[in-house]
Amino acid sequence: MNITLPENVKLIIDTLMAEGYEAYAVGGCVRDSLLSRIPHDWDITTNAKPEEVKKLFRRTIDTGIKHGTVTIMLGAEGYEVTTYRIDGEYEDSRHPKNVVFTTELAEDLKRRDFTINAMAYNEKAGIVDLFGGQEDLNDGIVRAVGNPKERFTEDALRIMRAVRFAAQLGYDVDEETSRAARKLAPNLKNISAERVREELVKLLVSPHPEFIRKAWELGITRQILPEFDVTMETAQNTPHHMYSVGEHIIHSICNISSEGFGDNELMCLRVGMLLHDIGKPASRTTDINGRDHFYGHAEVGVKIADNILRRLKFDNKSRTTILDIVKYHDVRPRLTYPGVRKTINKVGLDSFYLLFPVQQADIFSQSEYDREGKLERAGKLHEMYDRIIENADPLFVKDLAVNGNDLMQAGFEKGKLLGEVLQYLLTLVLDSPEKNTREELMKHAENYRNDITE
Repeated sequence: MNITLPENVKLIIDTLMAEGYEAYAVGGCVRDSLLSRIPHDWDITTNAKPEEVKKLFRRTIDTGIKHGTVTIMLGAEGYEVTTYRIDGEYEDSRHPKNVVFTTELAEDLKRRDFTINAMAYNEKAGIVDLFGGQEDLNDGIVRAVGNPKERFTEDALRIMRAVRFAAQLGYDVDEETSRAARKLAPNLKNISAERVREELVKLLVSPHPEFIRKAWELGITRQILPEFDVTMETAQNTPHHMYSVGEHIIHSICNISSEGFGDNELMCLRVGMLLHDIGKPASRTTDINGRDHFYGHAEVGVKIADNILRRLKFDNKSRTTILDIVKYHDVRPRLTYPGVRKTINKVGLDSFYLLFPVQQADIFSQSEYDREGKLERAGKLHEMYDRIIENADPLFVKDLAVNGNDLMQAGFEKGKLLGEVLQYLLTLVLDSPEKNTREELMKHAENYRNDITE
């Protein structure tokens, strides 16, 4: 099979080969090309040493020179070119103590993680597949190259990558690879939180986020997200549910569609669903009839989720959005326009909007008990929200027809009273948006000041 190489990739390979070196596109770009997908990156491997590569190209960057990697700049694009290498002993389940350059492509390919990522290609040799990568692509299998225990001992992050690739491609994980992953999962404690978070997020935003269950089965979540394991062991004996807390969480993640959301929104939504009921195990009580209750689980969940998000080094903006989802996922405002406006003010406009897919995913992951009524209520809430936005109703202090400067010009002193007055005026317009005029609000502000000074 021929692969169409990008012009710059072909130029780099042809330049190296013209000087008598070997050069191939390698790894994920070959895999994706065979799957008729557009590769995000094109990596190149060669038997030329880094200093030899640098002599052939005008602009290069020593991005990983110690490990044989040079980035060649062609215009604004960078392409990583790495010398064939053999990795030395691994001491930290992540990095080799040293690397040795080799002239053999086979030696370089056999150190790679999975067969589907261990193929190389150039136009002269065609596809070089020494470990059955094409067959595993056809069979839908993620399989470690060679001995999986050795591959996972070299780099424990590969344990998560196995499940992540399976989730992205809809593949199974080979049984021997799974056994090695289960045995060596404790080594994930040696991996940085940032790398763990990256793999977890890629799994969750993949076409098959239900593979978080596979991560649980292999003991991965016990190492990186033990709070989730507790949910898998927590039953929900209530008419509203038919799954354990953990299974409900998995179904709710899957019920967040990938359509219609930006990358960060989708990430926040799916991580939010992963954590939305994380407080249930600690909140569970059972009444005399054997029915479970989870009073206050959202508040408890916010504290647990915050610890998790900080532990995994999520950025502050995403963490805030995810915590809003956990905190308000079950919010049920009074279905009156003042009630909805006040709830939007409390939750925030952006987070409130995300609650619609959150609550729908939650409902469809419960039992069918009163499902029709729940969906009807959610639909009514959405209609009222749309009407509020369409009418541009005032929702926050910034939406008021007067501001702090207006009040100070009318004789109000800057300080605590000024803030109290603005909040009072906001309360008025949340109930009655028609009062949001300068004349009306200034009158109410004066009345408020008179009342508190009498």
